[in-house]
Amino acid sequence: MQWLFTAIASTSVLCVFLICAFLFVNGFGTMMKIGVVDFIFGTSWKPLNDVFGILPMILGSIEVTLLAFVFGVPIGLFCAIYLVYYCPKKVYPKLKSVIDLLAGIPSIVYGFFGLVCIVPALRILLGGSGKSIFTAGFLLGIMILPTIISVSESSLKAVDPAYYEGALALGATHERSVFFASVPAAKSGIIAGVILGLGRAIGETMAVSFVIGNQAILPFDIFSGGRTLTTNIVLEMGYATDLHREALIATAVVLFLFILIINLAFAFLKRRIS
Repeated sequence: MQWLFTAIASTSVLCVFLICAFLFVNGFGTMMKIGVVDFIFGTSWKPLNDVFGILPMILGSIEVTLLAFVFGVPIGLFCAIYLVYYCPKKVYPKLKSVIDLLAGIPSIVYGFFGLVCIVPALRILLGGSGKSIFTAGFLLGIMILPTIISVSESSLKAVDPAYYEGALALGATHERSVFFASVPAAKSGIIAGVILGLGRAIGETMAVSFVIGNQAILPFDIFSGGRTLTTNIVLEMGYATDLHREALIATAVVLFLFILIINLAFAFLKRRIS
């Protein structure tokens, strides 16, 4: 049974290895064919003319992810703090059920909600079509809330009560004991929740494609349309052939490296503050 369980556990490692091998073998060759500099720093994406520059999509992905961070992380963290330290026992089960329900909603439903509700509201408030990088970031901020809340809540509950009680014994108020004793003690788990939430934001496709406008242009204005690496792949992979298809696979390689760099950066930050 030990060998059986080892083989089963190794399957996941093998799957990751095969995915990486497929992406890198096909993607790097395409980058060399197009030109690494032209591919990554090119500002035009014109498949019919064999022009493949993904800089607009890279910048679009970064801007959408940063907006999701700004909208989702503070709300998620404060919601977790409320659930652990402020929420009445009678209210907690109901509120927790709602948060769990948010985690189970399919991304395409979020996208439809954004298209029907958020886009018209922003069209009235800000003008324009309502489909923009700002809209996508706002929607992703909502989508990553369940992940950040759940992981942060678990981390806060795992903190030794002695931190909170010790702060109270020294004369601190309830708020100061929570925010200056208990929350800092759970910072490693909170960072892990943020990483997981941003990982979902970076890789989200369908919901973003509904509300971002899908324009392969440099996103100088967050209130105008744009395109991310993921939406670029999903919109064109269905009909892409030859070099166009290979360029989309190379785009997936850049997305993979992009996520890897972010995870490594957060892991380094986590070790620095632990």
